[in-house]
Amino acid sequence: MEQQQYDFGMIGLGTMGRNLVYNISDHGFSVSGFDKNEDQVKTLVKEAPSKNVTSTSSLPEFINSLKKPRVIMFLVPAGPIVDSVILELKPFLTKDDLLMDCGNSHFTDTDIRTTALAKENIHFMGVGVSGGESGARFGPSIMPGGAKEAYDRVAPMLKAVSAKVNNEPCVTYVGAGSAGHYVKMVHNGIEYALMQLLAETYQLLKDVAGLNNDELHEVYDKWNKTDLQSFLVEITAEIFTKQDDLTSNRLVDMIQASAGQKGTGQWTSQDALNQHIPIPVIDIAVSARDLSALKEERKQVQQNLFTASPELAPLSSTEKTAFIDAVEQALYFSMITTYAQGMSLLYHASGEYKYGLKLDEIAAIWRGGCIIRAALLEDIRSIFAKHPELSNILINDGIAKKLETAQDGIRTVIKKAVDASIPVPALMVSLAYHDTYRSKWLPFNLLQAQRDYFGAHTYQRVDRDGTFHTHWETK
Repeated sequence: MEQQQYDFGMIGLGTMGRNLVYNISDHGFSVSGFDKNEDQVKTLVKEAPSKNVTSTSSLPEFINSLKKPRVIMFLVPAGPIVDSVILELKPFLTKDDLLMDCGNSHFTDTDIRTTALAKENIHFMGVGVSGGESGARFGPSIMPGGAKEAYDRVAPMLKAVSAKVNNEPCVTYVGAGSAGHYVKMVHNGIEYALMQLLAETYQLLKDVAGLNNDELHEVYDKWNKTDLQSFLVEITAEIFTKQDDLTSNRLVDMIQASAGQKGTGQWTSQDALNQHIPIPVIDIAVSARDLSALKEERKQVQQNLFTASPELAPLSSTEKTAFIDAVEQALYFSMITTYAQGMSLLYHASGEYKYGLKLDEIAAIWRGGCIIRAALLEDIRSIFAKHPELSNILINDGIAKKLETAQDGIRTVIKKAVDASIPVPALMVSLAYHDTYRSKWLPFNLLQAQRDYFGAHTYQRVDRDGTFHTHWETK
């Protein structure tokens, strides 16, 4: 290894780590990489775009190659591996070195690591990074949290390598402690929900409207030029045109209909439940993936519970056009409620965990580079810039008007789905969230009466102050 002193270190030279190193190098910073896998080490240098990149499988060499105080990033799987990396690094670290966990660690783990390392005068940052392989290489959305002075040390590099929207970098100091990993977790929860909604619209267009893959491509491609413009709609359109290398079919039709997950959506739901913040579209998206994985059970249940659905008459050309328009409205309606729920969770978490989140800035850095980037985020950014105290964007008049315009479509689509026995849980929950949130009266007086009846949990009255309990038994 050369004796040059490098600006940054990167541990973990897999696809994401390697591409982020190349991105950093492109912007004039020198990077030293480390990986225990010799093949990864050789690949990094072989494919490096400039001479300011080196790599090694020797940890002492790696540490000695870095300028002091050191800045060491790592992109490794969340969980025990992160702790293992920190443990191996600690004997070599000195005061004011900075470690940056750029993986999807659980935010509570990040808090523990930050506190423990601070006792040894080592800085630790949880940094959310979104954009996949292409984003890492050419510009991701970056969500750094931790001490502000630690962020300031690396801000020039992060701003340089991040995605840009209107020449604005898609990175900002998110907030204290584990804020970076928390925001990335919620980002991923929103991602789960949007993908579930797109899957449901796909089945509706395929089974009710009878669209083939070419027609599906045309619909989603058209939608991507409207208010629905987003990365996920864009790639959905592209997926339908991909030919399978092994058969004459389209690849999408050859993929097993069982979804995987790595846990970040589940973490989002769990923490929202802990805070009592409703995010039902994200919750149902997690559950839907779990249901999809029960392949053998679903086959058995289909045999036991199958009842032929009323056969739907083919749609006329006019009916088909109207139905596609209704599905478009349903998707837009549900996208709004999904972002509303995610941003509401961030609003409440900011106070609960003392993060100091600025929701307009988070919406701004999600406009480019990340998986959930969408035209709608510009509206959300503008709303929170004017009303930072807003707890939910559904309160905003402009958003309310968008929902009012689109709600006929989602109601039409859900009715059609029910008639066709097509499961659309995320669309249904999106509408239910909207209808519940806007209702002045809900039937929970009955629920409170039930709670008081069997558990003496008490209740409040509408006509006077105080807490009351009744002996309900009449026999």
